[in-house]
Amino acid sequence: MKLVAGIDSSTQSCTVVLRDLATGATVATSSSPHPPTTPPVSEQHPESWWSALQEAFAGARRIVETEVSASYSIEGISVAAQAHGLVILDDRGDVIRPAKLWNDTTSAPENAALRAQLDPQTWVETVGSVPPAAFTLGKLAWIARHEPANFARIAQVMQPHDWLTMQLTGEAVTDPGSASGTGYYSPSTGQWALEPLRLIDADIDWARRLPRLISADETAGQLSTAAGRALDLPDGIPIGPGSADNQTAALGLGLAEGDVVVSVGTSGVLYASTDVPVLDLTGQINGNADASGGWLPVWCTLNGAKVLDTFARLLAVDHAQLSELALQAPVSDPHRPVLAAYLDGERVPDRPQATGTLAGLDTSTSREQLARAAYEGVLAGLVRGLEVFRDAGIPCHGRLAITGGGAKSPACRQLLADLTGRAVHVVEQAEAPAAGAAVQAAAIASGSDMRTMMHRWAPRWDAVAHPRPGTEASDLMARYQSVARWSGLERTTKEIPCAQ
Repeated sequence: MKLVAGIDSSTQSCTVVLRDLATGATVATSSSPHPPTTPPVSEQHPESWWSALQEAFAGARRIVETEVSASYSIEGISVAAQAHGLVILDDRGDVIRPAKLWNDTTSAPENAALRAQLDPQTWVETVGSVPPAAFTLGKLAWIARHEPANFARIAQVMQPHDWLTMQLTGEAVTDPGSASGTGYYSPSTGQWALEPLRLIDADIDWARRLPRLISADETAGQLSTAAGRALDLPDGIPIGPGSADNQTAALGLGLAEGDVVVSVGTSGVLYASTDVPVLDLTGQINGNADASGGWLPVWCTLNGAKVLDTFARLLAVDHAQLSELALQAPVSDPHRPVLAAYLDGERVPDRPQATGTLAGLDTSTSREQLARAAYEGVLAGLVRGLEVFRDAGIPCHGRLAITGGGAKSPACRQLLADLTGRAVHVVEQAEAPAAGAAVQAAAIASGSDMRTMMHRWAPRWDAVAHPRPGTEASDLMARYQSVARWSGLERTTKEIPCAQ
């Protein structure tokens, strides 16, 4: 049996999916956890990712050997990983300090200072986005300001995907999708954009410190002898280009133009597929490249599942009970509480120091209404993104899918349908980023075109929720935006005055 391996190294864990090269069927899945993080400081040492990858890979192979077949081979491997993180190496290739992750917001002041040096149009034309605090660029500026000794040692600047691919191949490479989340890459030209890096330090030869760019259809290298020993595999296995998690998830889902995906995980993400670059001068949409030679405009909020965790704790229920409570709230309830869910600050809109705001409470407010407000607070921030997508001319006429942990919640599915007025689908393909990385591995192993392989292995989309009459979606969204405007109050620099 010939298999390919897709790896997803996320904030929480590493997942390995093994798929049959002949059919695309998932044969085994195994995960291993990463150390937990709590923003605003969110850091992990890259060695923990490599350890988790080895454990997850061994777990997936054990499943194959005990439940499927003792006779098999791994024909290709590819890596998906969390975007935007900063990994810095010295001239010996050693990691200098723990990686700052995408949801580390400590670099917000440095990022704001960088953004102020160029006008929004220049930023968008240069790197496809007005870089939010999550992007790698601001984290690099933070190192320069707060850890100058570490900054002086930097010989290589990487993201998590780049570093893990290097552990497999020994090569410092990256792909367009991963590079799109740095703030110093141009998705429209496919080249590094060094001007933003020169704003940090104009005397450094930045081109020498960045990974080599490869295309979406290019092999990153071959499994090295050292990596083969660590994974108990023969060396020489081809390694796919890999990409960021959203980009490989789009491959795993078989995303077609017009389809829209809402992912509710640690963060909230909205993305779609286009054949032309998207340039949003407001800075709300990240005009990323995808993992198949096209583009993947992304809207990303900082607050996702942790909001639901918080309200489950406050209401002393588990997640299943929180979902039940939310669905027990009256369907037609135009005066229900509204939550602007900026509990850990926010990325879109760019308010890294903001706090959440719950409005519309009175003495009759019920637990059911509070549970519903928690879900709607997370989802409304993403539905707002869908409105901005349409205004930007991004095709959104196709299917609407929900993925991530939120896809398992009946309340999340139903309330998304209510707020959008559209049917909501779930996709039979579990672990979409890892499954998409396996698509890359299969394309490289078989010599196939990436898009051809994506559509060949496209999973089924099933409608699981339809909008309920009387949900007042437009009224809720108007109230949400009004509350969200007040949620820009920063926890350390502004106070609400008290009556004297």
